[in-house]
Amino acid sequence: MPENTMADVAIVGAGPAGLCLAVELAAMGLEVAVVDRIPYSALAEPGEDGREIALTHTSRRQLAWAGIWQRIDMQSVAPIREAQLYNGDAPQAMTLAGGERSASRTIGQLVPNRVIRRAAFEAALDDSRITLLTGQGVSALETATRTRTLRLEDGSRLDARLVVAADGRMSVTRRMAGLPAHLEDTGRKVLVCRMAHERPHGETTWSWFGYERALALLPLNEQTSSVVMTLTPTEAERLASLDVAAFSATVTDFYRHCLGDMQRIGEVHSYPLWVGYAQRLVEERLALIGDAAIGLHPATAHGFNVGLASVHRLAREISMEHRRGGDIGSSAVLSAYERAHQRAIRPLWLASQTVVSLYGDARPPARMLRQAALGLARQVGPLRWGLESYLLRDAR
Repeated sequence: MPENTMADVAIVGAGPAGLCLAVELAAMGLEVAVVDRIPYSALAEPGEDGREIALTHTSRRQLAWAGIWQRIDMQSVAPIREAQLYNGDAPQAMTLAGGERSASRTIGQLVPNRVIRRAAFEAALDDSRITLLTGQGVSALETATRTRTLRLEDGSRLDARLVVAADGRMSVTRRMAGLPAHLEDTGRKVLVCRMAHERPHGETTWSWFGYERALALLPLNEQTSSVVMTLTPTEAERLASLDVAAFSATVTDFYRHCLGDMQRIGEVHSYPLWVGYAQRLVEERLALIGDAAIGLHPATAHGFNVGLASVHRLAREISMEHRRGGDIGSSAVLSAYERAHQRAIRPLWLASQTVVSLYGDARPPARMLRQAALGLARQVGPLRWGLESYLLRDAR
């Protein structure tokens, strides 16, 4: 007979958001169980997926507080000092955090996704109050008077005062709970890979919203960068099928020789591009965090940071109730979390969808609107400084 498990909080999803929450809750003295269908070995040593995560200073400090940042090899961390955004064929860019004001400061850091995942897993593994249930998923979700029960695929039960869904934008747990979400297949694919190049990148990110494709260049250590290309499926498949030399030459042309000749190093990774937004974030004794709550378009560059913000807001509400000796899974706790996170993410979701829609439209009116938006951001001091302040407001 499969063994049953009891925990204060059960988290479905052992990604960085789920594991960071687990570590923060365990530090409060709570017993936490984390469930993931990925095998233990793959969680302990994540494979290379090509993804580079842009961390704000707030996110870095949150990872440090959870004991995750200290486990990251600083050789894998690359600073970002400036961000430039181009519209179509326009020769001028909107620059964020450039100039003398930020000459000695960074606006963030780039860290490989697999490095963050491994560090988060190690932090969870070292805490005896965290139980890891790997290699199996959740088959059913049940409700009792003061608990939620997860039925696992091996037939065992996991009872908890609170269940947290951290299983991604296509969250199975969210569907089981009956929480509605807007999911959109953008009809695009994202190709990512690392490239070496002739000229230094100056620790500057470079984004170009063209009329046929969206491109980004993320500066890594030395003269290497990660290229992120949002393409039609046909173009993505054609590009991925090229040999190294042809691929390198094509990408160099895409990026207008901005860093000289580029040479592909490593594998090309391809991902279908879905975005999603949960219309409700809580249900009885259940909450959504990370991409299960909102899965942003990569053009925003803040998906991971927004996910960590959801961890912070939920942990804060749980902590206050736990210190009072109350019910950490109560509707009052979850409603407070939902109000706070919805206030923060709804404007971001609407703005990101508007921007992505505008930049995906090649018709003349959209081109004019894009150019006007960039021109306004370049010329109006308060607007430009407001963008920079958002990125730099908590830099140390």
